[in-house]
Amino acid sequence: MQIIPRSQWGATPWNGTPNTVPLGRRTEFFVHYDGGDPVTRTGYAIMRAIEAGHLAQGWAGVGYNFVVDQAGTAYEGRGWNLQGAHCPDHNTTGIGVQIAIGGDQEPSAAALATCRALYEEACSRTGRTLAKRGHKDGFATLCPGSKLYAWVQAGMPAGDYEPAPDPGGWNGGGADENFERYQVVINGLSYGYGAQGDHVTQVGQALVNKGFGKHYSSGPGPVWTDADTANYADYQKSLGFTGNAADGVPGESSLKELLGTLPGRVSPKPTPPFPGRDKFGPGKNNGSITLLGQQLVRKGYGGFYTSGPGPQWSEADRKNVAAFQRAQGWTGSGADGLPGPETWTRLFS
Repeated sequence: MQIIPRSQWGATPWNGTPNTVPLGRRTEFFVHYDGGDPVTRTGYAIMRAIEAGHLAQGWAGVGYNFVVDQAGTAYEGRGWNLQGAHCPDHNTTGIGVQIAIGGDQEPSAAALATCRALYEEACSRTGRTLAKRGHKDGFATLCPGSKLYAWVQAGMPAGDYEPAPDPGGWNGGGADENFERYQVVINGLSYGYGAQGDHVTQVGQALVNKGFGKHYSSGPGPVWTDADTANYADYQKSLGFTGNAADGVPGESSLKELLGTLPGRVSPKPTPPFPGRDKFGPGKNNGSITLLGQQLVRKGYGGFYTSGPGPQWSEADRKNVAAFQRAQGWTGSGADGLPGPETWTRLFS
């Protein structure tokens, strides 16, 4: 697989460089299509058309991390390390790849194989098995269309393509080991493969402290991997559990024994009251602008910031707000980049 870089297909300079995202934050792989109409362009023209459309929406440039055409050629959009603009609330955790088809077009075997190769490369670079998603799994949309979505749900098969070995690994376990890759929710927090958060790190550290950390080659970290499952299974067996009760996925009794208590999810902070339209716009300088910018970044709409955000209203604030508004389906004056009560409520919900 070769990826055509931005410089080769003729990308224009970024309209505000997107934020950098560490590979360690990537946990999902999203597949997209172009929309309801068939794609008739070929080669570099595909990327230039996507770029023009995304720039017209106020984005920094192509919003996908990569695009794959029907010939099986991969093109660089945001690449591996820049925040995408492809799926609200998933632009930092997700790598977004568009297969350049639309409507009822049938994806080619070459396109599917290249997309699958990108997925395997993403897993290799991040050191974990990324969740396979269609765009509609993260946002209310018809994308990636019925055919691609069925392909994703089937596990993204690509003919006789053989995927790379699972990067999660047991770090010393046998090749025939079975991994339990499901999650449970205990006291509002998720545990098991793919779960993430400080509470996952807390479990890993507690396992290490009790002498059950031999399967870690690094970490423990904030994302639950096969190494966490292996270590937790060893811990469960030390408590006398067997069979399915020692599959490496926590239960309430073993978790409480390990930590001494059951952690609980902190109740979300209430939505701050809308400070008023007069707090935003050219020449304004106040804490509400900083609060707005910080929340835009958290939601994945900070692509136009090159510094900050801060209390001084800037064109980057306006563009980021407008991008969020357009993601709500608003157009015209409804996406002018100036927050009103409804924009504020949705942003902080």
